[in-house]
Amino acid sequence: MVKWTAQDIADQQGRTFVVTGANSGLGAVAARALGAAGATVILACRNVDKGGAVAAQIGENAQVRRLDLADLASVREFAAGVERVDVLINNAGLMAVPKGTTADGFETQFGTNHLGHFALTGLLLDRISDRVVTMSSLFHRLGSIDLDDPNYQRRTYRRWPAYGQSKLANLMFAYELDRRLSQAGSSVKSVAAHPGYASTGLQGHTESIWDRLMGIGDLMAQSAEMGALPELYAATAADVAGGTYFGPDGPFEQRGYPKVVGSSSKSRDKTVARALWGESERLTGVTYSFES
Repeated sequence: MVKWTAQDIADQQGRTFVVTGANSGLGAVAARALGAAGATVILACRNVDKGGAVAAQIGENAQVRRLDLADLASVREFAAGVERVDVLINNAGLMAVPKGTTADGFETQFGTNHLGHFALTGLLLDRISDRVVTMSSLFHRLGSIDLDDPNYQRRTYRRWPAYGQSKLANLMFAYELDRRLSQAGSSVKSVAAHPGYASTGLQGHTESIWDRLMGIGDLMAQSAEMGALPELYAATAADVAGGTYFGPDGPFEQRGYPKVVGSSSKSRDKTVARALWGESERLTGVTYSFES
């Protein structure tokens, strides 16, 4: 793959993108790049004030709507207000935060990063015309899906394994969604991406010594503009195949330009993916329909 940049995004006029978490970090960068390419961008943000500032930078083709992925009522309200969307970018996320629960009682990272996006995608699926892009992480390789206790109600909570579980769930969801879309004969694709090691501000909310350590590490991280390239390529390139995973092309996928990358054997476990899907439908109350 050539050294693709945001300047290579094709004309997106007439196309609508929903970007979750577009008030800061990778989401804000992606929203601005899509808006510059002519797309209509819906910034789906918990903090609508910050989202409004980003939308103002984009212009009249951007709008902000409130979405709190940690609250399924908010997810349903947001989805009900979307008439059509070409591309959904499941970008928002939390990383290594202290133990907590969402409005619906789910472990914060699993509930926000995975279940919130699972519910949002299912509720919007009949209005998505092109593709779904779901953000994962290099940390998916450290994760395991505990279907007996995904919300850490019985086992000891550890923030990094919990983050790894949520990012592995994101990737497994992306793969399983594409399999189900393909089996249903749908033209909609599901793909995934990760930013490598990018300075996005996400690292500063662990409320632990990791905030300081990762602040130092940010000196070596690539910019958010570079980190957003894999999701932008996944969302806009014409030659993207369903079920593909994109990340940076540099050493250890930590920095660089977008390319197709591999993932852990756990992420490719179809049996666990099907079980995770069923559990996600049960927990969220969102059942997918693949009828055209």
